[in-house]
Amino acid sequence: MHDLIIIGAGPAGLTAALYAGRFKLDTLIFEKISAGGQILLSPSIENYPGFPEGVSTFELIDKFKKQVEDLGLALESKEVLEVIPEGKFYRVKTQDGDFEAKTVVVASGAQPKKLGVKGEDRLTGRGVSYCGTCDGPLFRDKDVIVVGGGDRAIEDALFLATYARSIYLVHRRDAFRAASILVDKARANPKIKFVLDSVIEEISGESRVEAVRIKNVKTLQSSEITCQGVFIFVGITPNTAWVKNILERDEFGFIITDQAMRASKEGIFACGDCVKKSLYQVVNACGEGAVAVDSAHKYLLKL
Repeated sequence: MHDLIIIGAGPAGLTAALYAGRFKLDTLIFEKISAGGQILLSPSIENYPGFPEGVSTFELIDKFKKQVEDLGLALESKEVLEVIPEGKFYRVKTQDGDFEAKTVVVASGAQPKKLGVKGEDRLTGRGVSYCGTCDGPLFRDKDVIVVGGGDRAIEDALFLATYARSIYLVHRRDAFRAASILVDKARANPKIKFVLDSVIEEISGESRVEAVRIKNVKTLQSSEITCQGVFIFVGITPNTAWVKNILERDEFGFIITDQAMRASKEGIFACGDCVKKSLYQVVNACGEGAVAVDSAHKYLLKL
C-alpha cells in the first residue's frame, strides 16, 4: 500500500512528484508515454517565470525530472486503465498489474482536438499534423495551412515560417485568444497570411494533402487553397475517459475540482490540463501540482 500514486508526468505531474518527495511520501509515478506531456509539442516556452529569453521545453522538463530523481523518485512507464475504489483506498489498474494507494493524483493531461472534417483522419500523417515542431522540417519550401487562434497556433505558425514557403493562418473569428505579442510577431512575418472569419470544410488529396476547402462564416462563400500541409490547433481533449465512472467531469470531459484540487471522490486530486479551468499554461499546471499534493498530504495526516 503506497501513500500516493501520481498518474501522468507532464509539468503538473512532475511538480506533484517534487512535492511528494519533499513530503517524503511513498510515491509511485506512472506515465503512459514519456515525461513532459503535451507541452513537448512546443519547442520553447516564452512565458515561464525566470526565463526572460524563453527556455527550451526539453531543457525545462529535464530539469523537472532531475529534481524529482534527486529526491529518490522514478517514473515508471505504465498506462493506467482504471482507478477502483476499495474502502477508503484505491486500486490502480495498469497493463502491468494492480497497485494500491491511499491517495491518487490525476495529472493525465490532454491531447489535441480534431476538426472533424472530411479528409482529416485519412490524411493524418500524410500532411495533416497536430505538431509543428515535430513535422515542420518535412515542409521545407512548401505551402501550409495553420488552423486556430490560440497561443499554440500562432507559436507553431511562427516556427513553421522558418521552413515553409508560405503559411495561411485560418481562424474562425477576426480576434485571437493568443497573446497580443505573438499575434504582432505573426503579422510582421511576410510569410504568414491571415485568413480570418473562416473555417475548414474539407481536406483533400489522393495519397497526401493537396488542398483545403474553406468557408467564410460571414459571407458563406467557399474557396480552395492549394497546400501540402495542414497543422491543426483548435483546443484540447482531456485524457479522462478512464475516470468517467468515479469522478465528476464537465460536458467536455475535464475533471471538476475545488480550489484545493480535490476531485469529487475523497482521496483523489487532479491537476494540469485534465482539469476544468480558465487558463491552460505550464505555470499554473505546476502550481496545481503543488496544491494537489499538499492537499493529499493533509488528507493522509487525517487518516
